[in-house]
Amino acid sequence: MEIEPTELKKQIRRIALAFRREQVDKDALSQRITERVFLLHAYQQARCVMWYLDARDEVRTQHAIPEALKSDKRIVVPYCEQERLGLFHLEAISELETGAYKILEPRSNLRKSRGRLVDIGEVDLVLVPGVAFDKLGGRIGHGKGYYDKLLQHARPDTTLVGLAFECQMNESLPMNELDIFMDMVVTETQIYNRPRQ
Repeated sequence: MEIEPTELKKQIRRIALAFRREQVDKDALSQRITERVFLLHAYQQARCVMWYLDARDEVRTQHAIPEALKSDKRIVVPYCEQERLGLFHLEAISELETGAYKILEPRSNLRKSRGRLVDIGEVDLVLVPGVAFDKLGGRIGHGKGYYDKLLQHARPDTTLVGLAFECQMNESLPMNELDIFMDMVVTETQIYNRPRQ
């Protein structure tokens, strides 16, 4: 009997979450992953970069953001706003507070500041968390669609980079027409580039 795609995604999500939760040395492996990110040609060329702020068992990014802020790049971070992600131009770690889902996000009073909100169309490279990824750039998130909704409005030339532990990688994932593919996925041991169409 064939498993329905939505049910298959749920099964994959459940297994991948367990693998990610059980991954040892998350801090050290995350350090290795973000070091690889800084060395990417696409990252070095980007003028505006969106970093996510890690939660739960995701690849850690918070240790790398101070380093990112030292560059001349415009650093952007997401925050939850009802059913979508807003984007904020971050200038200092002190501008963050614990928000929705216990994830760090920009202080709400700063979001009203002139020039601090950013449109996804201004972003050259996006770092994307996920529950499971595949070697073709496929991604499964937590199922709420926050990133898919945001990334469908990114420019076609914006580079999308998934960050994952190797234990989250799959040969292929069930993807539908609303799912957004990554251009590459960076793990502690590999960089998987999406094949050219």
